[in-house]
Parts: sequence; C-alpha cells; structure tokens
Amino acid sequence: MPTPPDSALEEGTCFVVMGFGKKTDFETGRVLDLDQSYLNLIKPAVEAADLKCIRADEIVHSGLIDVPMYEQLLKADVVVADVSTSNRNAIYELGVRHALRPYTTVIIAEEQMMKSPFFDLNHIVIRSYRHLGEDIGVSEAKRFTTELTAAIKEIMAKEPQLRADSPVYQFIKRLTPPSITEETREVLHRATPAHSELMARVDEAQKEGDWVKAKILLEEIREMRKANPSQEAVSGQPATSLEDPYILQRLALATYKSQYPTPEEAFKAARDVLKLLEPQTSNDTETLGLWGSLHKGLWKLTKESSYLDEAVRAYERGFYLRNDYYNGINYAYLLNERAAHPVGYAEAIADFVQARRVRQEVISICNQWLALNPPAAQPPAGSKLAVIRYWVLATLAPPLPKNG
Repeated sequence: MPTPPDSALEEGTCFVVMGFGKKTDFETGRVLDLDQSYLNLIKPAVEAADLKCIRADEIVHSGLIDVPMYEQLLKADVVVADVSTSNRNAIYELGVRHALRPYTTVIIAEEQMMKSPFFDLNHIVIRSYRHLGEDIGVSEAKRFTTELTAAIKEIMAKEPQLRADSPVYQFIKRLTPPSITEETREVLHRATPAHSELMARVDEAQKEGDWVKAKILLEEIREMRKANPSQEAVSGQPATSLEDPYILQRLALATYKSQYPTPEEAFKAARDVLKLLEPQTSNDTETLGLWGSLHKGLWKLTKESSYLDEAVRAYERGFYLRNDYYNGINYAYLLNERAAHPVGYAEAIADFVQARRVRQEVISICNQWLALNPPAAQPPAGSKLAVIRYWVLATLAPPLPKNG
C-alpha cells in the first residue's frame, strides 16, 4: 500500500461524511435513519478494510467542531461521503474534500436518490444501497458492506497517479494539494473528549427511561457546541443559526418526556426549544411531529383550543409532506377531537369529514406497507421493522368502544 502523504495522522483513517439521525428525503417523502446506514453498512465495511472509521460526531475536539472536521477532510486516507436525502452539509463537505484531495473519496447514496442525482454528480461514480427507512435489510447490509470494503481496498492499493477521483484535479491539471504545518497541527490536536461519548450516555438514559438525565446530558452537549466565544464572529452567522437541529429535536423530546418540574412546564420548555427550528414554516417532518406531539399533550392537560389547533396544523403538514401512517392517524384523531369541541356546527362537520378521508388514506398506506413486508419476511422481535409492523397493525385495529 502506498504511504499516505502525511504520517502525522495514523495510517488507515477513513472519515465519513453524512447526516445524522433521521432525515427526510424530500424527493421521495421518505424518512431515512442515517445512523442505521452508518452502523450497519459504512462502519463495518471500513473496519473490514482495516481502516479506523470516524464520523463527525466521533471526533475528539475542543470548541468549534469545524476545525478538526476540515483537517479530516484534508488528511484522512479515505473519505466515504453518503449524500442520501441530498443532505446539504454532506454535499458541501464532499465538495471540500474534492478540492483538497485528488483521490481516495468514495461516494454512496440510497438507491432512490440515484433516479435524480445532482448534475455535477452525474459523471462521478456513486455506489448505491437500499434503505428500508427505519432499518437496513440483512441481505442488503451483507451485499453492500462487501462491495464498499472492496472499493476502499481497491483505491488504497492503487498508486496515487492511478486513483484520482476528484473532478477538480481531473479537470485542472498539475494542481497541487494543500497541506498544513506542524505548528498548526499541534494547535488542532489540543483536544477534549468527543460529544459522541455523551450521546452514548443519552441513548442509555433514554433506554432506561431516565428522561431527566437525558435532558441534562443533551443540554451539556448543546453548550459544548456553543462553547467557543468566537464562533459567531468566525462564521458571520447569528448564534441561533449554528444550533444542531438533531440535538434540539432530541432535547425537546427529552424535555417534555421528563415531565419536570411539572408536565405542563415540561411541554412549554420543550416548545421553547423547538421554536428555534421555526416549526410553523419548517418542512422537517421530525420537527413537525415533535411540535404536534407536545401541543397534543398541552391540549390534553389544559383543553385550550389554541393548543389543539396548533397540533392539527403540525400533523397535517407532516402527513402531506411524509404521507405516513403516524402523522396521518394523529391528524385524523385530533380532527375528531376538534369536531367534538367545535366553534360552530359547520366547522365540526368539516373536521369530521376530513378526519374520515384521512383515515381512509392511512388505511391504504398501512395496507401497502404490509403488502411490501409480508409475514413470511417478518423481522426478529425487537428490531425496528418489528416495531413498525406492530404500530401499522395497531393503526389498522378498530378503536375500542367507550364506556357508556
């Protein structure tokens, strides 16, 4: 294997460029759990190629995450870029990598994105995989992991002049890749623990149902990301625009689930967190689902009609963006609730009729899902697909009769 251009980094490092958590692909309306892509496809493939796998949330850093991230884009032996859901950050970082390094960049994407790739990616090799939305099928994980491992090993085995994959260096001949000085490198490596350690503790706390602990940890992670006092000056952006939507979404969830100090105060505190993501105009279905859920909770606690109206709007937008059973059944349920507490007769009839129409659409969506995922292919108990099957069947079940 040829010697990497800089021995200061450990030989055999792969930096993964991609989104985190669940992201909506607005081309198809599907929501993909990109963490599943990372854990089930990318990381096993990279490690099978004898490389150390690093994603941005695993970087050990101090202050502004951008500094070590750009260093990885420059110095990592291999970069794997997953551009699924047309993630803006991932595509930008891929462009930076192509500008910095002539070779050893592998691009992957979920197969449905391949139907309408960006113009500038049309002439670049993109390896595709199939995502089921919440999980990755076992056979697909095995197939794609093998393919990706082989691709990484192949580009690492070639001589530098034979493995160019950056269009920048292909079209602009004799361009010299940049480098960093030893003095700069010493500054970059003055580090503190990565926030991935804290995120692992958040996951553990959630599994244990300790939402107060999860909330405290997420608040700590949020403060870590904003710890650099020069962040606003460096970026030229207001501080609120530098918030991580994924962290804010998880913090909002943990906040209202904690029910601390009271359920109503917890819901209102979560609402204040989500306001930073502008839910009234957002097209992020995760944000809309959380916004709808917490306002549904406030409605149940207070019976204030403004909360019910806000929940209806959130689930309505989420349903028509995502076309899914979760937003749909909540939308229909809340329409029926509003019809039972009408401002006027005409409004009650309108909500009742709309709820009925939405329920018919939800039934169709659930039946389509079951047709594509027959019982013969039922996943193991406890897996994400098994959980989805449970909720699909629960959604189709008739409501229990009310006493009296």
